[in-house]
Amino acid sequence: MAARPTTPASPKNVKVNSPVPGTPLFGCEHIQLLLSNNQDTINSSIQYYKMLLRVIFDKDPIVAQTSKTLEGLITTSLTSNFLCLQCSAILSEEERLKHGAKKGHRFYVDSRSGSLFCQFCEDFVWDPTLEDLRIRKMGTGSFSSRKRKHEDMFSDSVKESMKEEQRYISANTTAASCRADGLRGIYNAGATCYQNVVLQSFLHNPLLRNFYLGDGHQSNDCQVSHCLSCAMDDMFQDFYALENTNGYTAANILSGFWISEKKAFENLVTTKEQDAHEFFQFLAEELHERNGDGKKPETGSEHSCNCIVHQTFYGKLQNQTTCQNCGGVTNAVESFLDLSLGLENLARKKGKKEPKGEPSLTLQDCLDEEYIKSDKCEYRCRNCNSSQQARRDHSIKLLPNVLSIQLKRFEFKQGSRDRAASKIRTKVQFPLHLNMLPYTTRGQSDNGRESQELNRSCVYDLLSVVEHVGEIDTGHYVSYCRVGDQWFSFNDHRVELAKKSDVLGSQAYLLFYMIRSLA
Repeated sequence: MAARPTTPASPKNVKVNSPVPGTPLFGCEHIQLLLSNNQDTINSSIQYYKMLLRVIFDKDPIVAQTSKTLEGLITTSLTSNFLCLQCSAILSEEERLKHGAKKGHRFYVDSRSGSLFCQFCEDFVWDPTLEDLRIRKMGTGSFSSRKRKHEDMFSDSVKESMKEEQRYISANTTAASCRADGLRGIYNAGATCYQNVVLQSFLHNPLLRNFYLGDGHQSNDCQVSHCLSCAMDDMFQDFYALENTNGYTAANILSGFWISEKKAFENLVTTKEQDAHEFFQFLAEELHERNGDGKKPETGSEHSCNCIVHQTFYGKLQNQTTCQNCGGVTNAVESFLDLSLGLENLARKKGKKEPKGEPSLTLQDCLDEEYIKSDKCEYRCRNCNSSQQARRDHSIKLLPNVLSIQLKRFEFKQGSRDRAASKIRTKVQFPLHLNMLPYTTRGQSDNGRESQELNRSCVYDLLSVVEHVGEIDTGHYVSYCRVGDQWFSFNDHRVELAKKSDVLGSQAYLLFYMIRSLA
């Protein structure tokens, strides 16, 4: 008969559980080495694990999600961090690997569940001793029936370490809710960050959220195979109806996107990095067809539909052409999904005025160039039947509820839209609050005498930002979205609190502004 395994003698308040027949004594061979090394190691490891469980289950939920990178930067994540079991480090998944290589620390505790992670095994492990402590803490809030102050269970050195850690956390934590309010990242399925940032901007759009959470799209009655609107409905339900902050896999979105028959966007269906702006256009058009009149908006024409996409994103532009010969005026109105603002020529003009240093632009500079200044064009006037140059003015006849702006950072080679020739890195300063009245048809005709009510109806608040970082072929998309008064950064499945300075300092590619006063 084989001898029963034995465990080292343990003091009253720190012990390794007695073996149960048929149950492993330790979670893995690596944790066995840690808990069988010597009595001091056993005592300190189990005591420290208890302390971590108190931090996780007794403190504010945000506490364990605040960490410091190896470079000393404070970050607060909405996804789980890793609490080192061998020191006081709180680490993200990426920093955990660096920390393990540098310090030789291989055991971590999940900052939400308290589960034990072994870096040797690259997996969570079920250790009877530690799991028993975790279950008792979750179930009763205590590790034993004896009521004592938490501080009485630790040595003076451990108490001081706890106080120091709490001082650090209190000084560097921004209050935020960790409940499931749509704050989830989206996994990168292979160069799909350009899709993820657009999906995040849709998820944090109040109009789209209310539509899908209010059963605006009847998924149960939809007969369309691989319907992208059904996939969006599923995504909104998963993001807002479930208490889950883990990353999301947008499988239904991807499958519906990949089998799409829209030839205008066929270049997007590859495994290479693509254009987030083109995906935004594709997704908006697809959702319009699934929820609206089914007609594709024609370029350069006026199109009205009562679907959620048109109610949210679409506005109307007015192009006014004035004959230089007879003064006759012709107006043409067309619908727009977004405003595309050029940067290259404007940056070149400003660069000549500012020979020292890199020129920077403001969003208002770009809007002025497009909707305040006139240009000239060849024109055949119907009134005087002459062909000559005419003055052309552009203005916004109808503002949308959500204003989408593309800053044209990619310059394409002539005759080819496959790859961009260069990326325009000009700094563009954009505001948190934007007044669009000067760029509207009414605002220009009033000559500055606009009413206060009209002025107020054209004010927008920044809702989300899409940034492209790095080079064209090897770059990456990240986004910032506002939830209430707090900003968050979304980098694929990673979600972190962000400062306004981070948002305003980003190299924006797409901007989404929400009208302050809904009609």
